[in-house]
Parts: sequence; C-alpha cells; structure tokens
Amino acid sequence: MPRPITATIHLSALTHNYAIARQHGGAAKIWAVVKANAYGHGLAFARQAFDGADGLALVEVDYAVKLREMGWNKPIMLLEGFFHASDLPLVQQHQIDIAVHCFEQIELLEKANLSADVIKVHLKVNGGMNRLGFQPADIPAAYQRLCAIQAVRVVELMMHFANADDEFNPRLPVAEQLRRFEVAQASLGEVKLEISLSNSAANLLNTSIRESWVRAGIMLYGGSPSSAAAADFGLLPGMTLRSELIAIQEIQAGDAVGYGSRFVASKPMRIGVVACGYADGYPRHAVDGTPVLVSGVRTCLVGRVSMDMITVDVTDVADARVGSEVVLWGRGLPIDEVAFAAGTIGYELMCAVAQRVQLIVED
Repeated sequence: MPRPITATIHLSALTHNYAIARQHGGAAKIWAVVKANAYGHGLAFARQAFDGADGLALVEVDYAVKLREMGWNKPIMLLEGFFHASDLPLVQQHQIDIAVHCFEQIELLEKANLSADVIKVHLKVNGGMNRLGFQPADIPAAYQRLCAIQAVRVVELMMHFANADDEFNPRLPVAEQLRRFEVAQASLGEVKLEISLSNSAANLLNTSIRESWVRAGIMLYGGSPSSAAAADFGLLPGMTLRSELIAIQEIQAGDAVGYGSRFVASKPMRIGVVACGYADGYPRHAVDGTPVLVSGVRTCLVGRVSMDMITVDVTDVADARVGSEVVLWGRGLPIDEVAFAAGTIGYELMCAVAQRVQLIVED
C-alpha cells in the first residue's frame, strides 16, 4: 500500500469557480490560467474542468504543447512569451499565442527564419509593476517593429495589476495603472486591439473594468486573491490534501515534541503523528497552532515539521486513533487559513504539493 497521503482534485469545484469568473467578467472572454501544472492541480484535470474556457494561459512552452496533444484546440497563450529562438518553431507548429514584453524578444523574432504560419502576439505594457512589459512611451516602437514581421500579428494589449486587491494602494493605486495603460493605448492612435487587464483580484473586486479578456488564476482553484475569504466570493476548494494518523504518543507535562524540542507540553497530552511533511509540500516553516482537521475535529500543529511527518494535538479529539483521517487543507479547512498561519499564501501551498503525493480526481 502507498503512503496514506493524497491530494484530491475536485473537478466540479474547479468548474464552479470558473463559472464565477465568467459571471464577474461580464462580456469578456476568459483565459483560464493553468501555469505551474495548474497551480499543482494537474494539467490534465484542469484541461477537463475548464473545457468551457475561451483560452488557456501558462508560462511553460512544453506544457502548452501538451495541451495541444490533449486535444485543446482553442487559444493558448504563453504569459511570459518565448524564452529562446528555438521555441518559435513549436509556437508556430502548435499555434500558440505569445506575450511579448521586451525588445530582446522582438529582435529574436526579427532574426528568426519564421514560416508563413501567423504568430499571434499579446503586447505587454508595464503599468508600474516593473516586472515585464514595455514602458507606455515604448509601445508605438514595439508595435511598429512587430507589425513589420510578416509572420507576426499583434492582437492584444495587456497589463498586469500589482495591487488589484488594494485599489487605493498609496504607492501604486489601480487608477494609476489604468492611466498608464490608457496612455499606451492612446499612443497607438486609431489601432484597435483587444485588451486584457484583470487577474483574479481585479475580476472579483473591480468589475467596472471593461476589457476583451480576463485572466483568471488563483480563484479558479478556490484560493482568495484578497484578504477576504474565498467562501465570501462563493469559491470552492479545488484540492483537499489528506493523510492519516500513523501513531499516537501519550506525553506528560514538560515533554518535548519533534526536532529542536520546539514544543513543550504544559500538561498531559495526546500527540498524533501524521504522514505528511515538507517533502510532501507542507510548509516547513509552519508554526505551532497551524490548523489541522483530525476526524473532522479542528486541532493544530505542535512541534517542528519534518521531512515526512508532522505532529498534531489530538488530546481533545475523542475518536483519534491510528488510521484516522487528517485534512491538511481543502474541504472543511480553507487553504488560505493554513497559509496565513504558516506565514505564506495559498498559491505557494498549492504549487508546492510534491510529486510523490498521489493526485486523485473526483467530481
């Protein structure tokens, strides 16, 4: 028998969350973002759950090709574009759209011996986040150079919000990013391109934005893109990470638990040992008190996370025994709550689920 840790992917929840993105997006089409192996949920499962999406977006060229091999025939976009000239034959062969965010990419396109197949380009504006994208003043030159390449067609102007969950952020409010985008858009004169601005946070919190495409990411998997709980937006967990108790220790006041003896009991306790550790993707930096469900009862982590095990307080879990179910996050225990207690975000926990954890699927 394998170790008793599994990540259950809830297809119906993923599809439900996609429907919420569609509802908030109004008339906009939806890019379902499936990067990082669909945020750890499995590319094939996501392709199935988001079958109704208008397009799929990711950053991995090889995974984009896999989507075509899985039978996805609608648009696919590479959010970071291509990385090397050697990627371009695959991009053309499989009709994959690319974001173009710097002049170095344009130079590679200009020098490439491209076939006649058209590459659709999404021209990225740096609206102040200062990761990827052209400064608004550079957009006309970038557009003109791209238009001069016979096999390239610019189809969209896009931008990424830095603070969509904090509309009035004093360093970079949403309105300022929109202003910079509008400057870039106006610099193209009469040219009319499709527009893509909203990530999950903007989709849920700034529904007044008018655009052609929404890029929905974390919300599709049941994570919240803001300080509000995912359930407040009607989102359902897309993954439940489960394991079992593999041992129970009876300890006395003054006894310590785990590496470094970080946790010391102040009274007699029952300590449950769970088959889950940082090698499975559980955060090693999780602190005492991080929530866990044992036999459906809420309890907490005690002691340092080790490679293959964590220890939890089962003193008040009357039914706890070897073999009892443990939910690390998912149904009954929001992943964002676990992440917050561990000093991180739900995105990281989803993406960190290790390869040795079996992914199983249910409707």
